[in-house]
Amino acid sequence: MFRATGGHGFPSSPESVALADCGRSLLLSPCLVDQSELGYLERGVLTSRMQKVEKENEQLRVQLGQSQGVARMQEGNYGNQQWVASADRGPEDAENTAEDRGNGSDCGRRPMVEKCELIHVACVCAGHNASRDVVTLVKSILFHRRNPLHFHFITDAVAHQILGSLFQSWMVPSLQVSFYDADELKPEVAWIPNKHYSGIYGLMKLTLTKALPTDLTKVIVLDTDITFATDIAELWAVFRKFSDKQVIGLVENQSDWYLGNLWKNHKPWPALGRGFNTGVILLLLDRLRRIGWEQMWRLTAERELMSMLSTSLADQDIFNAVIKQNPFLVHQLPCFWNVQLSDHTRSEQCYTEVSDLKVIHWNSPKKLRVKNKHVEFFRNLYLTFLEYDGNLLRRELFGCPSQPSSESLRLQAALEELDEDDQCYEFRRERIAVHRVHLYFLQYEYTPTEDGADVTLVAQLSMDRLQMLEAICKHWEGPISLALYMSDAEAQQFLRYAQASEVLKNRKNVGYHVVYKEGQFYPVNLLRNVALRHSGTPYVFLADVDFLPMYGLYGYLRKSIIQLDMGHTKKALVVPAFETLRYRLSFPKSKAELLSMLDVGTLYTFRYHVWTKGHAPTNYAKWRTATTPYKVEWECDFEPYVVVRRDCPEYDQRFVGFGWNKVSHIMELDAQEYDLVVLPNAFMIHMPHAPSFDISKFRSSSSYRYCLSTLKEEFHQDLSRKYGAAALKYLTAERNM
Repeated sequence: MFRATGGHGFPSSPESVALADCGRSLLLSPCLVDQSELGYLERGVLTSRMQKVEKENEQLRVQLGQSQGVARMQEGNYGNQQWVASADRGPEDAENTAEDRGNGSDCGRRPMVEKCELIHVACVCAGHNASRDVVTLVKSILFHRRNPLHFHFITDAVAHQILGSLFQSWMVPSLQVSFYDADELKPEVAWIPNKHYSGIYGLMKLTLTKALPTDLTKVIVLDTDITFATDIAELWAVFRKFSDKQVIGLVENQSDWYLGNLWKNHKPWPALGRGFNTGVILLLLDRLRRIGWEQMWRLTAERELMSMLSTSLADQDIFNAVIKQNPFLVHQLPCFWNVQLSDHTRSEQCYTEVSDLKVIHWNSPKKLRVKNKHVEFFRNLYLTFLEYDGNLLRRELFGCPSQPSSESLRLQAALEELDEDDQCYEFRRERIAVHRVHLYFLQYEYTPTEDGADVTLVAQLSMDRLQMLEAICKHWEGPISLALYMSDAEAQQFLRYAQASEVLKNRKNVGYHVVYKEGQFYPVNLLRNVALRHSGTPYVFLADVDFLPMYGLYGYLRKSIIQLDMGHTKKALVVPAFETLRYRLSFPKSKAELLSMLDVGTLYTFRYHVWTKGHAPTNYAKWRTATTPYKVEWECDFEPYVVVRRDCPEYDQRFVGFGWNKVSHIMELDAQEYDLVVLPNAFMIHMPHAPSFDISKFRSSSSYRYCLSTLKEEFHQDLSRKYGAAALKYLTAERNM
């Protein structure tokens, strides 16, 4: 059976409610709200909500306004309007002619759908890159939408994991998400030879009548490289224009591909005229099932493959061959529902004003680098949603209450238990905050080792530590799991940085997990837990990103894991930490060289000048001459960097920002009776950098320090309840300091 997940909702509140837009305006317009509904709204509440939405979206409105200005400057007649005129015209559509021409008021363009009607959208998504594209597509749809949505994703295992985690943590109201296993559908299309760059997944749309639930009667099918510039409900409303025999809605192809005149001996699959593009499809699933769609497309494909040998444009070739034989099946959509920026595109003949376009389709392997007279306008539209803060899309639909998910109910209950008058309210709220998480933001490949002793370096970072990544990759050849705390815009900056770096783009065993910014504090332990949970090896090296491991540490740790029998014992292997105050350092290639640098003052034991007890129990004096691993005892405030089994306790997420985030973790390891064992031939070196914003707040704010002290006390109490009398030593040690 196909795997499916339910919807995710979020209870409405004055803080989370945002009002849907009318046309392209983000302000509330009378055309969106029935007058009877307005009578039930207090003017003060309505004003407050409008101000909230206006403030949140101010930056985006400026960006869109600039794009609209560019559009007006570029207005003109760029070709004949045969595509617009030939589609969706009929006597019954007289009331929509103003809409189709791009004239008329915003209120006149209101979609003809029920106010809270559920709209179904299907996508095929496989791999890391397509998963990123899906997010931008979804943002553009959510930004404009005024109806509940149900997304149906046909995915491989990678995309299922990424998107499943993303939507669960996104918690968008009135949004349901279901997943269907592409592996179970592959036999349906694997027999078709296909030359398209999308591979077998480019044929999956042919199987939708089988893949999607049998009670689903209609669906909008989209490629992942689509950007919406309008409410998707307008497209959903086109279904009512279908005749009794029409089952598929498509836009005409905007290149000469199916005319067969692009180059000598070019022989495309059969098509009706210019053919149709399948980047945007309206499917009447119930009718397709009744006419035997599966048998229809299979017989057509088998017949054409006898002479064509393979498809060039995947499912599009087969859809067109079926339509060629059965023209009555297709309902031709106006071209603005799929403006195609492919190679050899003639899309400029589709429109007179770019501001009237509804869907942009980047259907070229070149994507944003395609040639088009107005490509800058299209690119700006795409980039707006690429970098748009997805947290702002968690708004409730006005007048369409959603069924909250169990996670959102849990969150709401936890919030209600908090005392807003508590001096440490913001700290406590941060502990239960749900951050959007995009796992494996870049391509990730890892093959487990046969000895079962592999170890992943686990760390977290924000944009100001990005420069450390290349150096770490040069020092550590093993797998790495990183949680990156970033805004949507910063995530795109990181993507460009990683793709331009020769070091990073050649490393596929680094898992980059983006945790999107939200709240006042740096959620350091949440980030560590995200990176820890998604390390793919039996053991983890819990480090920080501003440390460089010694050359060869990866191999040394693997050998130590086996020699110390960590698979059958509870051990935490301590990697001694050192630091330099120099931004340029000749990194020591051996322990002997490091000891020489210690003696001359080029290196110091970590935090020797400011926080000695954080690493004093490592016993650096003993380490200097040690040749075998040695056990050390836990002491108050000990916070070493350790190698442990991946099933170790997670970090306590009540600790955010600066202070006690690692100390509490080591304390719990000790409470679970892990032996702390120092490795005699391992080391790591902290590289200098500007102080973080959180440590500055800690130093300058007495309230910050008070709350940290309060949280420490509560942690001690929780530890005692969890581990009994044995944990009392931690509270005693703290009070005796």
